[in-house]
Amino acid sequence: GAGFLLNNEMDDFSAKPGEPNAYGLIGGEANKVEPAKRMLSSMSPTIIRRDSRNYLVTGSPGGSRIITTTLQVVLNVIDHNMNIQSAVSAPRIHHQWLPDEIRIEQGISPDTVRLLEEKGHKVEPGSAMGAIQSILIDSDGTLHGGADPRRSTSSAMGY
Repeated sequence: GAGFLLNNEMDDFSAKPGEPNAYGLIGGEANKVEPAKRMLSSMSPTIIRRDSRNYLVTGSPGGSRIITTTLQVVLNVIDHNMNIQSAVSAPRIHHQWLPDEIRIEQGISPDTVRLLEEKGHKVEPGSAMGAIQSILIDSDGTLHGGADPRRSTSSAMGY
């Protein structure tokens, strides 16, 4: 009744503990497929409140990249004062421990890549990460939708 969809994907279990899944994550014995267990998931629908009112509603699919996708949009809005569509559209980076590499989307500055490599990081260009949909709510109640251009089926609308 709260309006949230629950995760029902078997890929969020460790099909074979010790082996990487489709996102390169190494699952363990604690997350193996067994009766009466809940799967591990990074699903994180996010509602941010400001001055006792809803301010930002956001979330994304994307396996191991869900949390970094969501966090980067939140930081873009709150710390970098970007409008919601710019925050959603901005290129993303991701690191998940294994494989030990920083994945970047097209659009990350070559200077940034060089600086990361100079610090010893392995930087790997990759495909689009996530498909976040977001709504920013102005203090007057106006809703602004930010639809992720990474998926053709994206749609987030405000009024």
